[in-house]
Amino acid sequence: MNINKVILVGRLTRDPEVRTTTTGQTVTSISMATNRFWKDKNGQKQDQTEFHNVVLWGKLGEIAGQYLAKGQEAYIEGRLATRKYTGKDGIERRTTEIVAENMQLGSRAGQGSGQATGNYSKPENSSSENQTKNKPATIEETIPTIDLDADEDEVRIEDVPF
Repeated sequence: MNINKVILVGRLTRDPEVRTTTTGQTVTSISMATNRFWKDKNGQKQDQTEFHNVVLWGKLGEIAGQYLAKGQEAYIEGRLATRKYTGKDGIERRTTEIVAENMQLGSRAGQGSGQATGNYSKPENSSSENQTKNKPATIEETIPTIDLDADEDEVRIEDVPF
Protein backbone atom coordinates (compact mmCIF):
# COMPACT_ATOMS: atom_id res chain seq x y z
CA MET A 1 0.00 0.00 0.00
CA ASN A 2 1.23 3.49 -0.85
CA ILE A 3 0.14 6.64 0.94
CA ASN A 4 1.02 10.22 0.02
CA LYS A 5 -0.84 12.39 2.56
CA VAL A 6 0.07 15.73 4.12
CA ILE A 7 -1.81 17.57 6.87
CA LEU A 8 -0.67 21.06 7.82
CA VAL A 9 -2.01 23.46 10.42
CA GLY A 10 -0.16 26.76 10.35
CA ARG A 11 -0.18 30.42 9.42
CA LEU A 12 0.21 32.00 5.99
CA THR A 13 3.51 33.84 5.59
CA ARG A 14 2.25 35.98 2.70
CA ASP A 15 -0.97 36.78 0.87
CA PRO A 16 -2.10 34.15 -1.68
CA GLU A 17 -0.91 34.55 -5.28
CA VAL A 18 -3.76 33.77 -7.70
CA ARG A 19 -2.96 33.06 -11.36
CA THR A 20 -4.78 31.60 -14.34
CA THR A 21 -3.22 29.00 -16.63
CA THR A 22 -3.29 29.34 -20.42
CA THR A 23 -6.19 26.85 -20.40
CA GLY A 24 -8.18 29.11 -18.05
CA GLN A 25 -7.80 27.11 -14.83
CA THR A 26 -7.19 28.98 -11.55
CA VAL A 27 -4.08 28.11 -9.54
CA THR A 28 -3.24 29.73 -6.21
CA SER A 29 0.07 29.53 -4.36
CA ILE A 30 0.40 30.05 -0.62
CA SER A 31 3.26 29.74 1.80
CA MET A 32 2.67 28.45 5.34
CA ALA A 33 4.74 28.25 8.49
CA THR A 34 4.34 25.49 11.07
CA ASN A 35 6.02 25.43 14.48
CA ARG A 36 7.19 22.56 16.65
CA PHE A 37 7.76 23.10 20.37
CA TRP A 38 9.63 20.86 22.80
CA LYS A 39 11.77 20.98 25.92
CA ASP A 40 15.41 20.01 25.62
CA LYS A 41 17.24 17.80 28.12
CA ASN A 42 17.95 20.89 30.27
CA GLY A 43 14.23 21.74 30.44
CA GLN A 44 14.58 24.78 28.17
CA LYS A 45 11.71 25.39 25.79
CA GLN A 46 12.79 25.04 22.15
CA ASP A 47 10.96 25.70 18.91
CA GLN A 48 11.55 25.06 15.23
CA THR A 49 9.73 26.65 12.30
CA GLU A 50 9.22 24.91 8.95
CA PHE A 51 8.02 26.67 5.80
CA HIS A 52 5.80 24.96 3.21
CA ASN A 53 4.74 25.86 -0.33
CA VAL A 54 1.13 24.90 -1.10
CA VAL A 55 -0.65 24.90 -4.47
CA LEU A 56 -4.46 25.00 -4.74
CA TRP A 57 -6.19 24.34 -8.07
CA GLY A 58 -9.60 25.28 -9.48
CA LYS A 59 -12.42 26.33 -7.16
CA LEU A 60 -10.32 25.55 -4.07
CA GLY A 61 -7.70 28.02 -5.34
CA GLU A 62 -10.35 30.67 -5.99
CA ILE A 63 -11.69 30.31 -2.44
CA ALA A 64 -8.17 30.50 -0.98
CA GLY A 65 -7.41 33.64 -2.98
CA GLN A 66 -10.64 35.26 -1.83
CA TYR A 67 -10.64 34.36 1.88
CA LEU A 68 -7.05 33.72 3.01
CA ALA A 69 -4.62 36.46 4.02
CA LYS A 70 -1.13 36.77 5.46
CA GLY A 71 -1.01 35.75 9.13
CA GLN A 72 -4.24 33.75 8.98
CA GLU A 73 -4.42 30.23 10.37
CA ALA A 74 -5.33 27.45 7.96
CA TYR A 75 -5.69 23.69 7.84
CA ILE A 76 -4.49 22.14 4.58
CA GLU A 77 -4.84 18.52 3.59
CA GLY A 78 -3.22 17.25 0.42
CA ARG A 79 -0.32 15.36 -1.14
CA LEU A 80 3.35 15.95 -1.87
CA ALA A 81 4.30 16.56 -5.50
CA THR A 82 7.72 17.20 -7.03
CA ARG A 83 7.98 18.99 -10.35
CA LYS A 84 10.76 20.17 -12.65
CA TYR A 85 11.03 23.66 -14.05
CA THR A 86 13.63 25.72 -15.88
CA GLY A 87 14.74 28.87 -14.07
CA LYS A 88 15.27 32.25 -15.69
CA ASP A 89 18.99 31.41 -15.83
CA GLY A 90 18.23 28.34 -18.00
CA ILE A 91 19.10 25.80 -15.29
CA GLU A 92 16.63 22.98 -14.68
CA ARG A 93 15.47 22.77 -11.06
CA ARG A 94 13.14 20.64 -8.97
CA THR A 95 10.75 21.73 -6.24
CA THR A 96 8.53 19.78 -3.86
CA GLU A 97 5.23 21.32 -2.83
CA ILE A 98 1.91 20.33 -1.27
CA VAL A 99 -1.01 20.05 -3.69
CA ALA A 100 -4.05 20.85 -1.55
CA GLU A 101 -7.21 18.75 -1.72
CA ASN A 102 -9.03 20.13 1.35
CA MET A 103 -8.79 23.39 3.26
CA GLN A 104 -10.22 24.80 6.46
CA LEU A 105 -9.97 28.48 7.28
CA GLY A 106 -8.80 29.56 10.71
CA SER A 107 -8.91 32.88 12.49
CA ARG A 108 -7.23 35.88 10.91
CA ALA A 109 -4.13 37.37 12.51
CA GLY A 110 -5.00 39.19 15.72
CA GLN A 111 -8.54 37.74 16.02
CA GLY A 112 -9.86 35.34 18.63
CA SER A 113 -11.24 31.87 18.08
CA GLY A 114 -14.90 32.92 17.89
CA GLN A 115 -14.86 33.73 14.17
CA ALA A 116 -16.93 31.63 11.78
CA THR A 117 -14.77 29.55 9.48
CA GLY A 118 -15.29 27.40 6.42
CA ASN A 119 -14.38 23.90 5.35
CA TYR A 120 -13.65 23.55 1.64
CA SER A 121 -12.94 20.46 -0.45
CA LYS A 122 -11.76 19.93 -3.98
CA PRO A 123 -14.64 18.66 -6.15
CA GLU A 124 -14.62 14.92 -6.92
CA ASN A 125 -13.97 15.39 -10.65
CA SER A 126 -11.65 18.34 -11.22
CA SER A 127 -12.03 18.71 -14.98
CA SER A 128 -13.33 22.15 -15.88
CA GLU A 129 -16.25 20.77 -17.92
CA ASN A 130 -17.52 18.59 -15.06
CA GLN A 131 -16.96 21.24 -12.39
CA THR A 132 -19.81 23.31 -13.76
CA LYS A 133 -22.14 20.31 -13.54
CA ASN A 134 -21.12 19.39 -9.97
CA LYS A 135 -22.33 21.36 -7.01
CA PRO A 136 -19.82 23.90 -5.65
CA ALA A 137 -17.37 23.06 -2.87
CA THR A 138 -18.93 22.17 0.47
CA ILE A 139 -19.23 25.15 2.80
CA GLU A 140 -20.03 24.65 6.48
CA GLU A 141 -20.95 27.84 8.29
CA THR A 142 -19.86 27.06 11.85
CA ILE A 143 -16.69 25.09 12.40
CA PRO A 144 -14.42 25.37 15.43
CA THR A 145 -11.54 27.69 14.67
CA ILE A 146 -8.01 26.36 14.77
CA ASP A 147 -6.26 28.19 17.60
CA LEU A 148 -2.53 27.54 17.35
CA ASP A 149 -1.66 29.81 20.25
CA ALA A 150 -4.07 28.27 22.76
CA ASP A 151 -1.79 25.57 24.21
CA GLU A 152 1.88 25.21 23.46
CA ASP A 153 2.61 22.72 26.27
CA GLU A 154 3.53 19.14 25.55
CA VAL A 155 0.90 16.41 25.64
CA ARG A 156 0.89 14.61 28.97
CA ILE A 157 0.30 10.86 28.95
CA GLU A 158 -2.35 11.18 31.69
CA ASP A 159 -4.40 13.42 29.37
CA VAL A 160 -4.71 10.71 26.70
CA PRO A 161 -8.16 9.05 27.08
CA PHE A 162 -7.11 5.54 26.00
